[in-house]
Amino acid sequence: MAEWCNLPGELLDLISKHLDSSIDLLRFRSVCTCWRSSLHPHRSSSPSRFPILPNNGISDTTWGFYLFKRSIFFFQLPPPLFNSQSNPSWVVKIDQENPQKCHLFNPLSRDEYKPLPPNFPKLVDFMGLRVSELGMEYTLQYINYRPFATSIGDAGNLYSEKVAFCDVGGGGGYVILTIHVSGRLALLKSGDVKWTVIDDMPAPYDDVVFYKGSFYAVDSTGRTVMVDVGSSPVSVRFVADSVFGGDTKMLVDGCGELFMVDKFLSVGPEDDEGFDGDEEFDYMSERTVRFEVFKLDKSGEKWIKVENLEDRIIFLGDNCAFSALASNFVGCKGNCILFTNSSKVEDGVLKSRGISVFDLESGSIGPLADYPGLSELFWPPPAWISSPPNLVEVSTLFTSLDANCFATSS
Repeated sequence: MAEWCNLPGELLDLISKHLDSSIDLLRFRSVCTCWRSSLHPHRSSSPSRFPILPNNGISDTTWGFYLFKRSIFFFQLPPPLFNSQSNPSWVVKIDQENPQKCHLFNPLSRDEYKPLPPNFPKLVDFMGLRVSELGMEYTLQYINYRPFATSIGDAGNLYSEKVAFCDVGGGGGYVILTIHVSGRLALLKSGDVKWTVIDDMPAPYDDVVFYKGSFYAVDSTGRTVMVDVGSSPVSVRFVADSVFGGDTKMLVDGCGELFMVDKFLSVGPEDDEGFDGDEEFDYMSERTVRFEVFKLDKSGEKWIKVENLEDRIIFLGDNCAFSALASNFVGCKGNCILFTNSSKVEDGVLKSRGISVFDLESGSIGPLADYPGLSELFWPPPAWISSPPNLVEVSTLFTSLDANCFATSS
């Protein structure tokens, strides 16, 4: 039988180029010392935040547009420890500002977890854990300089927009697609000095995604196009016809298939419970009442309605959407959608109402707290993050060799 450690370096390098995340690459290199020595520990990739366009002297107090990249990670104890830990899984969004500092966020919102609990470690070593990257969030933010700010994260954020991102080659090149304020699509390639705004717009666009090597966009009617970034001028190709009904369309890479989630909204007063029709109120909010899910039939150029997601869970965030298999989480059921509720006003500040769950089977919406397995995926972090068990004897060695840990900011 052939020894895995004797695989040619050229083959290892080829395999590593097909790994989707730095976590996968780390695990790949950890198989044996031969694989570790044959592969570089860090693939060439874009930093977590970098300027997109020069400020052009607009103001001495503005930083301009920056692209922020944040990863959604799933941490889990290995099976032997499931019975001894009431909460073996944790999902969190991480913004690594630099190799020595990162910020932790709610996976589905823009809310940063701070201050961190007093017992939260400054360094988190996850070599003894199962770690998966569930998704990546890219946002375009217009940063307003705040006096005495020590980092971009401390500066005022005047604008935030989801973008679809594509790495080009290995030299730091990129292409990003977003939605212009006019509702049209806007494209920027690394090196460009201005945005390319695509004229095609039968209806304003709702969402964009980078899926299987191509950019897709869906408008408010459900009409879906693929953006050909290689053509000159940039053009779009029809992919699927309209699906009318809901208020907001979102695209999701659902474990290798492209889904469209149609969100239905209802408008009501800030405090919907016990509302008297003659009562005066100051704030109206949009409330999600249901969802419909469709799967792309590319050959038939249409969206097919999905009645059952089976083992899938779809996560809809403010600036990202991703999916996972419920069977990978302990005590969780599939065929549901997790989403952030509309906002409400508290003390003059617009705040999120939290996370809710839509059950496709019953068509009902309930608070996250009603789903124990799912609610335990979020904040607060499980106890083993602060007091990690000694899962793998060589974890200290791996940590010292690869710095396989993240430093948190308090």
